[in-house]
Amino acid sequence: MTTLLGEFRKFALRGNMVDLAIGFTVGAAFTTIAKSLVDDVIMPPLGLLLGRSDFSDYFVLLRSGTEAAPPYATLADAKAAGAVTLNYGQFVNAIIAFLLVALAMFVVIKAINRIDRQLERDSGAGEAEPQEPDNKKCPFCLSTIPFKATRCPQCTSALEAGRKAEGPPPPAPPA
Repeated sequence: MTTLLGEFRKFALRGNMVDLAIGFTVGAAFTTIAKSLVDDVIMPPLGLLLGRSDFSDYFVLLRSGTEAAPPYATLADAKAAGAVTLNYGQFVNAIIAFLLVALAMFVVIKAINRIDRQLERDSGAGEAEPQEPDNKKCPFCLSTIPFKATRCPQCTSALEAGRKAEGPPPPAPPA
């Protein structure tokens, strides 16, 4: 039992799990803000344009309630009457809230990536070492050969490996 608790503690306190927990907490708070934005700011004007006071009151009556007879002006009235309803207006609100959260997360991640690239550029960490070329010219026959070749496959001349061949190799020192 002690080893199981120790393993669980090690698992739960790993950096990834803590980051995940923080992400879920912030996400839940952000979702509350997005839901409020949809329900309280976006949907009322949209509902007015569509002829209703609130878009979330769009529903289809499946069965009349036992407490009061239809028609029901709002979803709250239908629920109070015990009616069975299909609440597609609330579903549309949930879809719009999801899209707003996804859009906001996209914008935040894009901004973080831009800042990260800017910091890499400013610190010089993003500068790569100069790459060696893939090919070079043989100084004797001017054939294109692999850069690391030590002998030209066309003219069989001896070359220095990894040296950019711009002309004949320097003469060997006297022995």
